[in-house]
Amino acid sequence: MIAAARRVLTHAQYLALEASSDAKHEYLRGEAWAMAGGTPRHAKLAANVTAALTTALRGKPCGVFSADLRIRVEETDRTTYPDVTVVCGKREIARDDELAVVNPVVIVEVLSDATEASDRGEKFAHLQRLPSLQEYVLVSQAEPRIEVFRRGAGTTWVLTPHTGGRVELASLGVALDFAELYADPTA
Repeated sequence: MIAAARRVLTHAQYLALEASSDAKHEYLRGEAWAMAGGTPRHAKLAANVTAALTTALRGKPCGVFSADLRIRVEETDRTTYPDVTVVCGKREIARDDELAVVNPVVIVEVLSDATEASDRGEKFAHLQRLPSLQEYVLVSQAEPRIEVFRRGAGTTWVLTPHTGGRVELASLGVALDFAELYADPTA
């Protein structure tokens, strides 16, 4: 998704904007910005990841959610819409936003030129503050490459890059087929 112009709002104003808008907006400490659509490749990769996770988690107490699910990092006053989110067990709702979840176990972002720096840096720094988050997955559009950041001891995150084979998501007890995630005869 491509970030558009930012607006300054209170969190309550942000929630009112979200309730009345056709567009989604991300939020950080008073700043809100509209998220524009991505490329067809972005959409296909997100759909493939969603389908693979949904199939792999069938029968497990985990739900796979699209980019329509808001994630709230209350500690840093950040609200975002990841491309794919997995929540296991009961969804925990933000204290200040009844439509935002605070307990994702896995978050997946499909990288684009416009979002890659934030997805790797600023946004990831906020998401790391979620105690429930165990794995953060970055899927490249530019080349067949998936990076899995797994929570280690303390504040350590361990990177495992993939360019083929199986993509293990240990927190979910599943492995996804790399080739299936990138399968797209129309790309």
